[in-house]
Amino acid sequence: MKKISFKKILPSKILVMSFIIIILIGTFFLSLPFAVNKGHNISILTALFTATSAVSVTGLTLVDVSKVFSPFGKGIILILIQLGGLGIMTFSTLVFTLIGKQIGYHERKILKEDLNSYSVGGVIRFLKRIVLIVIGIEVVGAGFLTLGFSNTMPLKKAMIYGIFHSVSAFCNAGFSLFSDSIVKYSSNITVTLTISILISLGGIGFAVINSTISYYKTGKKRYNLTSKLALSISFFLTLSGAIMFFIFERSNPGTLGNMGIIDALNNSFFQSVTARTAGFNSIPMENIRPSTLFLFLILMFIGASPGSTGGGLKTTTLGIIMFYVLVILRNEKNLIISNRRVSWEVLHRAMAILVISLLYITIVVFLILMTNKIESTSLMGIADSILQGTLHGSNIIQTTNLTLDKVIFEVMSAFATVGVSQGITADLNVFGRILIILTMLIGRVGPLTFMLAFSEKLKVRSYKYPEENILIG
Repeated sequence: MKKISFKKILPSKILVMSFIIIILIGTFFLSLPFAVNKGHNISILTALFTATSAVSVTGLTLVDVSKVFSPFGKGIILILIQLGGLGIMTFSTLVFTLIGKQIGYHERKILKEDLNSYSVGGVIRFLKRIVLIVIGIEVVGAGFLTLGFSNTMPLKKAMIYGIFHSVSAFCNAGFSLFSDSIVKYSSNITVTLTISILISLGGIGFAVINSTISYYKTGKKRYNLTSKLALSISFFLTLSGAIMFFIFERSNPGTLGNMGIIDALNNSFFQSVTARTAGFNSIPMENIRPSTLFLFLILMFIGASPGSTGGGLKTTTLGIIMFYVLVILRNEKNLIISNRRVSWEVLHRAMAILVISLLYITIVVFLILMTNKIESTSLMGIADSILQGTLHGSNIIQTTNLTLDKVIFEVMSAFATVGVSQGITADLNVFGRILIILTMLIGRVGPLTFMLAFSEKLKVRSYKYPEENILIG
């Protein structure tokens, strides 16, 4: 029997396999009887869904985590969130380093893929620094959240809740121990501002955090191009998102309408931050207006920055594509950003990520619409059913909570590992839930990485075909 060499397996494939293995282990533990509270029981699919959501740091759930899972179950979820946010290969490498095991070149390549680092060189040093930073940020965040929660609960409980929400926020997971996320704390600036800062730090990317530290520690007062793009685009999206959310929802009594100006501005900022990748909500999501829903879709699709705990297209991917559009409009030959020439290979990857992402989201939305009963009580929906010969009594009387806009929102939230929902997750059938599970996994590892994991190795042809132009536009 032919042996399969571990070193011949692509790093991207090992990365995907590591996530799948942890998800399966998490599913096993969450399926145990003592993982849920008395009077509750969950199916294997629900355990798998929750484990995938935790490892992919998404936050979508089929059940109320705060009520269904026991302290043991919540502890497992917290561990899965931390593993998913930090990276499974990153965590395992750290353990091997601590016990004195030498990390080979192939393992460093896998770690580079997991951390989205520039090169293999210095990746272990980079890892150690990142782990210390993560621990420091989460400890400080837990302290502030404990202070914020202590006004409404005993100190010991506030500390537990503070630790859980600090890890969940920094990892951009969106899991909460409150049934309504943090809606009840919408006027508590300590809680909302702390979570906003934790989300922002987790979503900006480990490479950017490392670059910022180097910026102030060394005499080199210059950010690399990745950090410049990530910081500038993140700042623009957060600010513009907050302003637009405030404008759209200020007169809505179901969201910001009944708040004072300070609380309204604070919650607008909070929702702008959390919309791109985290999944917490301080206002009822089912009450937001269609214009705000569309704004959320845009922010979710763009997502966080590369090498972060968040998902989505990524800020730098958007930046590369937008600058390329300017190159075309200016009729220039090179892609120049901040006096630096960017390789065309980077653009090719950015375009591939964009196309794969849009195609995947479209296919999943289409499949869910095909296989789930969609609400169609409107005259237009009934007319369509008549024309298609599919009108039955059940189409009119037995409706579900699923609508086209909510399905798109749910799929986008899963793909971008955001976790906000308009309450239709539990309404999906088995096939729909499996699609969301797959979507969350692909969103966490990245669509391009996932595709490359199951593709053949790069083939270099020794010949070229004749070139020919194609009319477009």
